Amino acid sequence: MDRLANAVRPYAWGSTTAIPELLGTPVTGEPQAELWLGAHPGAPSRVDRGDGPRPLSDVIAADPHGELGAAAVREFGPVLPFLLKLLAAAAPLSLQVHPDRAGAVAGFAAEEALGIPLDAPHRNYKDTNHKPELLCALTPFDGLCGFRDPAATADLLAALDVDPLKPYVDLLRAHPGTDALREVLTAVLTADRAAMAETAVAAGAAAERLAGREGPHRDDYAAYAFVARHYPGDPGVVAAMLLNHVRLQPGEALYLGAGVPHAYLDGLGVEIMANSDNVLRCGLTPKHIDVPELLRVVRFEPSVPGVLRPEAGADGEEVYAAPVREFRLSRYVRPVGAPARPLDARAPQILLCTAGTALLRGDDGSELPLAPGESVFVRAGEHAVLDGACTVFRATVAV
Repeated sequence: MDRLANAVRPYAWGSTTAIPELLGTPVTGEPQAELWLGAHPGAPSRVDRGDGPRPLSDVIAADPHGELGAAAVREFGPVLPFLLKLLAAAAPLSLQVHPDRAGAVAGFAAEEALGIPLDAPHRNYKDTNHKPELLCALTPFDGLCGFRDPAATADLLAALDVDPLKPYVDLLRAHPGTDALREVLTAVLTADRAAMAETAVAAGAAAERLAGREGPHRDDYAAYAFVARHYPGDPGVVAAMLLNHVRLQPGEALYLGAGVPHAYLDGLGVEIMANSDNVLRCGLTPKHIDVPELLRVVRFEPSVPGVLRPEAGADGEEVYAAPVREFRLSRYVRPVGAPARPLDARAPQILLCTAGTALLRGDDGSELPLAPGESVFVRAGEHAVLDGACTVFRATVAV
């Protein structure tokens, strides 16, 4: 078992307090947006096996079969196929989608052929992998996910009473769902920038006004007003109004597949994803935006966000079911006096404590305590037993 030293990513949208409070570290006043746990080359965790700290990615590369197990290497190659994070948002993340695997392969090849460096800020495709992801809330967590039914969106926009939005209302009511969503999002993202800025400001002000009134969409308007306050005049403000607003309670989760437009807004959660960095953005960000590519990748299908709740598994494990094999996320919520539980040793795993004190025992007699925010990497085939009154999230591979 290897205790992990993990890197904090100081993105501007991050909370200044949520991650330090969980870890019990001083608040610096700087944003701490994400804590990365894993072997992603952008910020790999570090382990120390007696010869000094080393990136987990280097440890795995030196002995992939020994660290990951033959089954994981056979299916995913000699790399850890998932990345686990603590994500702490205090402002909206970019409005974005991720490609499917075929799209990632094609997009990567096209950008390679153009000679775009992998670290270029205008590069969309950093690898050939898809990026499904799952976020489990540790606090109440707000986000935008998937397109709302066009008729409901038409009613929501009409209530704003903003003249430049009225043609979009008509489109949403007159055309079939998929066509309407495609036409409206395309129109919003390709409109004259100055004119759309004025529309976004007016829409944000109207949402702020309606958020202060009782009504069935009060929480939705509050979410869009929150976006508008952080990104005044951004076309993404209007694009965001096409999406469902969802609020997760602690313990609830949201799964996001390829092509689903989304943006996290506010809250602390545990996030797991395939080990990829392919992101296509269309607003709410100072980063590179590629509207034509995003419009090609996005799925123009109305949907209702499927909020996941953990399903009971064996030995007290609660599993968040997701239709992917690169990752499997579960948790243990253990009261005082709960019996120790052995952990499945077939695949590599990362354990993250989020409450209480966990105690891991190895079959060699070793013991490793974990306080909130602390984590450990357990190699495939290495047997460990979980004890203590705690909440622990377990990230592994579905093999």
